[in-house]
Amino acid sequence: MMYNDLVGIGLYFGFIVAMGLPMVLLKVYVNPPFELTRKLYHLVVTLSIFPLVMVFSTWYMAELAIFLFVLIFYPVLTLVERARVYQRVAVERKSGEFKSSLIIVQLSMALLIFIFWGIMGEAWKYIAIVAVMAWGLGDAAAALVGKAIGRRPIEHPRIHGKKTYEGTLAMYFTAGLAVFFSLLIFGGQGWQISAAVALLVAPVCAIVELFTNRGLDTLTVPISAGLAVLSWMLLFSFLGV
Repeated sequence: MMYNDLVGIGLYFGFIVAMGLPMVLLKVYVNPPFELTRKLYHLVVTLSIFPLVMVFSTWYMAELAIFLFVLIFYPVLTLVERARVYQRVAVERKSGEFKSSLIIVQLSMALLIFIFWGIMGEAWKYIAIVAVMAWGLGDAAAALVGKAIGRRPIEHPRIHGKKTYEGTLAMYFTAGLAVFFSLLIFGGQGWQISAAVALLVAPVCAIVELFTNRGLDTLTVPISAGLAVLSWMLLFSFLGV
């Protein structure tokens, strides 16, 4: 068991490298638009939830993999962030954003695994996948749609930055679809339950993302989505639906 989990750590690291390297090469040789590049990197992180939940036999070995990833890559990023090659592949709105995002997203993954696997038990770990997919795909859609066709800004004193109705609607619909298909495929739920939970959880994702500032939606959206999914699943289970 321990040997398999150690192999799992290697597979987790290998997955990130295998997924991330094409994105880096694309940035170097094609240099797609800034926001698209950010979201491609973002997609790699989003998909990394799969080896964390599926490869390891225990939740604490998955947590160890996350810890080792941060322990290795954060110092590496610190050392190379002034290098010219780093400037070519990184996409940052401000200095150090890449490193801080790394910490926040890994903390989010660790919390999801701890709550929905470590505390709730293995039967509920699929919620970590649902939550990450809702955040990852929904946030990417919000950013890309908002930048491309967003014309109506949302004005509110607690909303920082440029957020639009078009981007928020994209977040709502994409997060809902992500919840629906994740519950259907990974949660083993019927389409009726999956659809009902998706319709109820998608607004939570959209509202939390809208009012979260300073890049913390990486943490607030998946945690909120996961807790919302758990609440509805427990209620449906209690009602015998």
